[in-house]
Amino acid sequence: MGTLLKLSQAIDALSRLIGKVVIWFIFATAVISTLNAVARKAFHVGSNAFLEIQWYLFAAVFMLGAGYAFLQNAHVRIDVVAGKLSARTRNLIDVIGIIVFLLPLCYFMISFSWPVVHGAYVSGEVSSNAGGLIRWPVYALVPAGFALLGLQAVSELFKRIAFLTGKGPDSLAHDTHSDIEEHVQAAVSATAPNNAAGEPQK
Repeated sequence: MGTLLKLSQAIDALSRLIGKVVIWFIFATAVISTLNAVARKAFHVGSNAFLEIQWYLFAAVFMLGAGYAFLQNAHVRIDVVAGKLSARTRNLIDVIGIIVFLLPLCYFMISFSWPVVHGAYVSGEVSSNAGGLIRWPVYALVPAGFALLGLQAVSELFKRIAFLTGKGPDSLAHDTHSDIEEHVQAAVSATAPNNAAGEPQK
């Protein structure tokens, strides 16, 4: 189990790295959207490529960030039900869910989407919009995203089994606030007045 937990830590590190990278995709999307809007309104210049890269990046955030969301326990749970269950029961439900549903889903989506990616790459498929982008990179986000989600699912499976066998902590017990939320809270705290009277900082 020690070896499996080390592998789990390596997968977690990869998910954190990818999570930190895709955060910047959101910023890039906002910048491109702003510049594109200014160019269209002020200079009457536009590009379908700039429009499409926005949803390429937006798609990348959701597909590549799925594993990171799983790591942070940020996916949707029915808290009113889960909160009434014991830690052992919640971890057991996760083990069953990962093995029976999540891993088979990841395998199916990778198997189903990869031929589409390969076909688009070989054919050089391009957007039907004038000046649009090639399609295979955005298609590739599907198998890549589910591969990363599947890896993180394996990591979470190891952690759940370690807890159930008494060889690891309860990974579901940690604070569910994501790193992003912590960074936002830190930024807000840094800019807020640090005195009770609410006087502006000098």
